[in-house]
Amino acid sequence: MIPKSKYTVPILITAAIVLTLGITATFVIFEARSSLRELPVLAAVPKFELTERNGASFGSQDLQGRISVVDFIFTNCQGPCPIMADNMSELYRAFAGSNRVQFVSISVDPARDSLTVLQEYARRQGVTDTRWEFLRGDMDTIKWLSESGFMLAADELPAMHSIKFVLVDDKGQIRGYYSGTDKASVNILETHIKELVEDLP
Repeated sequence: MIPKSKYTVPILITAAIVLTLGITATFVIFEARSSLRELPVLAAVPKFELTERNGASFGSQDLQGRISVVDFIFTNCQGPCPIMADNMSELYRAFAGSNRVQFVSISVDPARDSLTVLQEYARRQGVTDTRWEFLRGDMDTIKWLSESGFMLAADELPAMHSIKFVLVDDKGQIRGYYSGTDKASVNILETHIKELVEDLP
């Protein structure tokens, strides 16, 4: 017969490991959630006004009251834009049915991205409502908005546009930047969106 004491030490060690892992996981989750609630205010989006794909005006006032994810794209881009569109589409679907979150894509190629082109592009992305807006304006305004409004590079548009997704809170304030082509970064963005939504009045 094997003495009971032979089992006691391994059981105690296993229990200690499980307890330590549990405490560590709880601490990590707590710290992560605390940091999420303290997303810094990086800047306020300045006043602007562009045209949405259906011809309506869309401006800085439309960023108020909802959480927004903004990016700069062009419809015939063969580089990062298709990846960005796929990732934005996943976020769009993840928040289906929620009017508290909107997505805003701004064309950096207004010469080719007419309203009709943007409408067709939206259809290809599976957009069926106004939770994802597609905007255009003159090139000078787009360049200024990218550089001075969202603090993103816009040296040689359309080709050299930023690949960042910009998180904007319900007060029109920039709260974070995320790689629009990196799935891990987009997953973090999704978590941060949910945090900000929880804080909405």
